[in-house]
Amino acid sequence: MLLALLAIEGGTLISLQTFFSWHIFVGMLLVPPVALKIASTGYRFARYYTQRPDYVAAGPPPTLLRLLGPVVVLSTVGLFATGVALAAFGPGQPFVLLLHKASFVVWVGSVSLHVLGHVRRAPSLVMADLRGRRVGGYGARGLLVAAAVFAGAILAVATVSLIGPWTHALGFGG
Repeated sequence: MLLALLAIEGGTLISLQTFFSWHIFVGMLLVPPVALKIASTGYRFARYYTQRPDYVAAGPPPTLLRLLGPVVVLSTVGLFATGVALAAFGPGQPFVLLLHKASFVVWVGSVSLHVLGHVRRAPSLVMADLRGRRVGGYGARGLLVAAAVFAGAILAVATVSLIGPWTHALGFGG
C-alpha cells in the first residue's frame, strides 16, 4: 500500500505543472502511513536491540540495510517535514524548497536501495498473506494501516486550501 501511494506521488513529478495539486494532496495523504511505517520499524528495532527473544530469533536485517536505515528514516522525515512546511507556509520559502529538493535526492537514492534490499523476500511475504498463512498480529496491522490511510485522507482533504496559493503563485492550472 505504501509503495503504491509513493508511486502515485512520484508520478506527479512527471509534470508538476499538471499534477501539482495532486502532489500536495497525495503528500499529505502519505503523512500518517509514513509515520506509521517509521514507528513500526522503530518498534521492531527497539525490540531486537532490547533482546526480545522472538525478535532476536528472527535475526537482524542484512548489514547494508542496517547501515542504510538511519539514512532512509532521516531523509524521509526531512522530505515530509519540508513538504508539510512548504504547504503550510506557502510560496516564498526558497530555503525550505531547497531542503525539500535535497532531501528528495537523498531519499530517492536510499529508499531505492532499501526496496532493492527487500525485493527477494517481499513476494514470499505477500504470497503467505494471500494464502492465509499470516504472521501473528495481521488483523491489528491491517486496522492500523487502514486507520493511517483514513487519517491521511482527512489530513489531505483538510489541507486542500493550502494548494491554492501555490498554484496561483506558480501560474499552474492546479
